[in-house]
Amino acid sequence: MPTLILVRHGRSTANTAGLLAGWTPGVALDERGSAQAAALPGRLSALPLSEVVTSPLQRCRETVAPLLAARPGLQAHTEDRIGECDYGDWSGRKLAELADEPLMEVVQRHPSAAAFPGGESMRAMQTRAAEAVREWNARVERDYGEDAVYLMCSHGDIIKSLVAEALGLHLDLFQRISVEPCSVTAIRYTRLRPFLVRLGDTGDFASLAPREEPSGDDATVGGGAGAP
Repeated sequence: MPTLILVRHGRSTANTAGLLAGWTPGVALDERGSAQAAALPGRLSALPLSEVVTSPLQRCRETVAPLLAARPGLQAHTEDRIGECDYGDWSGRKLAELADEPLMEVVQRHPSAAAFPGGESMRAMQTRAAEAVREWNARVERDYGEDAVYLMCSHGDIIKSLVAEALGLHLDLFQRISVEPCSVTAIRYTRLRPFLVRLGDTGDFASLAPREEPSGDDATVGGGAGAP
């Protein structure tokens, strides 16, 4: 079965503003995010990509635009099921404000029980994304063969949930996974099991250096802004 390259979108204006974007329209890449997207074709130059599948949200479409420009023969498809989690009434709010919401503790400690007011549950998010991957795996294998490689550009919580699903981890453990903006995660699917062969690879170790302000114990809902 195919190898899936999962790319989180580049750093966005919502990431740097500390906002939980969700499906809020008009959230674009910031200057650094645009530079990350511009570097993506070079980082992936050795991969014979068969297809590109992207979340419909602007920040993902902007992330794959340089890659598609560099490979004019590459087909691109939009897939709503790998769009960001629907955070409902939380969408567009500051993460610092949401930290005091009682639901945030559920999101951090027991995400399989978390459902956002006016939005969707984290279980539903994972289910739709995993179903999309299974269907695209079958489609890519049918059209390009079992050794094909294809790319999906999505969002932090979506990618973390897909990694957890591939590893057989309960969704309640997915907050232990970290994927930075424009990071590359690779999952090789086989008949018996998936293999996680890359996780959150940016090629840059700056995010591992100590920060002036500690990041704290909680996972950043939506994925965070990455290295400063």
